[in-house]
Amino acid sequence: MHNLRHYIYDWLVDNGIAEDTAKYLNMLILLIGLLIIALLVDFITKRLLRKFSSSVAKRTKTNFDDILISNKLPRNIAHIIPLILLIEFVPDVFSDFSYVENIIEKTLKVIAILLSLRIVKSFLYSVRDYLKTLPRYKDKPLYSYIQVFMIFLWLLAIFSMFAIVTSITFWKFITSLGAASAIILLVFKDSILGFVASIQVTVNDMVRIGDWITFEKYGADGDVVEITLATVKVQNWDKTITTIPTYALISDSFKNWRGMMNSGGRRIKRSVIIKTSTIKFLTDDDIERFKKIELVSNYIDRASQEIRKHNSDKGVDKSVLINGRNLTNFGVFRKYLQTYMDNHSAINKNMTLMVRQLEPTPQGIPMEIYAFSSDIRWQNYEYIMGDIFDHVLASVKFFDLEIYELAVASPKK
Repeated sequence: MHNLRHYIYDWLVDNGIAEDTAKYLNMLILLIGLLIIALLVDFITKRLLRKFSSSVAKRTKTNFDDILISNKLPRNIAHIIPLILLIEFVPDVFSDFSYVENIIEKTLKVIAILLSLRIVKSFLYSVRDYLKTLPRYKDKPLYSYIQVFMIFLWLLAIFSMFAIVTSITFWKFITSLGAASAIILLVFKDSILGFVASIQVTVNDMVRIGDWITFEKYGADGDVVEITLATVKVQNWDKTITTIPTYALISDSFKNWRGMMNSGGRRIKRSVIIKTSTIKFLTDDDIERFKKIELVSNYIDRASQEIRKHNSDKGVDKSVLINGRNLTNFGVFRKYLQTYMDNHSAINKNMTLMVRQLEPTPQGIPMEIYAFSSDIRWQNYEYIMGDIFDHVLASVKFFDLEIYELAVASPKK
């Protein structure tokens, strides 16, 4: 290139071109030639690297090389050779224009730094995508760590570019930034908080990708789809996306449903309110009628005999129903529901299961079912709970009980 530069310049001068004009034409011809060569080298290198990487990817069993190709790593690497070519020969092209040569050289060095960042980013994203295919790392916030590393590299790159542009040595430039450290910390406050939060979230295993979380403060109720350095993305059940600051996971309270998902049971905790006025002691006729209900027939037989014996031993005057021990329709109904739940095929019998009476209210006595369905899938869970309470509501009348309903006065005409 050095000899060619002088040859073109001498040929132009020998053909009557003024020396100043010859310098510009010489520079323009060399620049066009260098750019054409660089573009050809870039095109050929990309084709060769793409062909080579595709060939290697087909032969190997791992899909990591396929992921490298999909993240354009070979394509980015192909730009290195033409960039080196430009950096090497730019001094010869602009040898007569030292000011322009200095600007072009600095520009190419900045481009080299940016290209290096792009190559590292492609590689890191490829590692992330590959690790996500492994069950062990599928639910880990890998993107957060990549972001931290990329922020560190970007800081180094920005410092290096400023050092190149200002012609100050890198370490001298870094030293001069010490006084501006407070401003840097202020600018990257959210990133620093997010980094600390992502480490705590991972170490304490608070949230994983795929967890169902409820965060009322931010209106989030759904699955975690992404955890980054600054934000956590939650896809709500209505398919909307809620973005939560990562540091909010450690500064505020939220609910993670992973424990329920792993337990094999989803809680059912619902009650019906029984009218107090319909609760009564059972007469002999009532007992005989209730015995026909299969789920409580044995219980009524056993309880009736025990109560009769007790009252007889104590000499209780049963001419008044309230005296002594008695069965109530409310108690028999509670036992009926307990037996019904014990025999329900969709209830997890290894977890808490009870039918209980809650504190009386002005509306009546709440009868609560507390149990866990064996199927935790939302749709199936709702079906199971609906099926149970369909039966509860329909069976109340067989025990001479009524469910409280709020009476709404009709408007006057």
